[in-house]
Amino acid sequence: MDHNHHQHNASHAPAESLNYIALVATLHCLLGCAIGEVAGLVIGTHLGWGNGPTIALAIVLAFISGFTLTAIPFLRRGYTLRQALRIAFAADAASITIMEIVDNTMMLIIPGAMNAPLSSAFFWVSMLASLAIAGVVAYPVNRWLIARGKGHAVVHEHH
Repeated sequence: MDHNHHQHNASHAPAESLNYIALVATLHCLLGCAIGEVAGLVIGTHLGWGNGPTIALAIVLAFISGFTLTAIPFLRRGYTLRQALRIAFAADAASITIMEIVDNTMMLIIPGAMNAPLSSAFFWVSMLASLAIAGVVAYPVNRWLIARGKGHAVVHEHH
């Protein structure tokens, strides 16, 4: 595989602080989680499922969408599916896991959030608050991992 298109831009790297890289990584994971969470909750609610199966579907879809968001750019660069998924797993598994635990716990703790209709503002405000809190909790973990060359730092190794 030709790696010439993976060269680092040395003049760009120093401008990115650890805090900034951690913020971008957290927002990236949060986007993947949000896509999966919303899709899972919409599907589970539409099918009339209870909280347990709906949350399980939302978690599975959050991991799928999060890993997909990371893997797609690598697939476009010519990486195999296995290589791209391996990078995505290394980059995002810890962050998505934390976000899913926090987000779903918050949705269960907020009285009535899981039983609110999808058409209600209460449901969406609860979802946004839960995701925001999940992002805040995941940020320091992402920063710690990136500082040690793990987590989302794996993605930057391949740029």
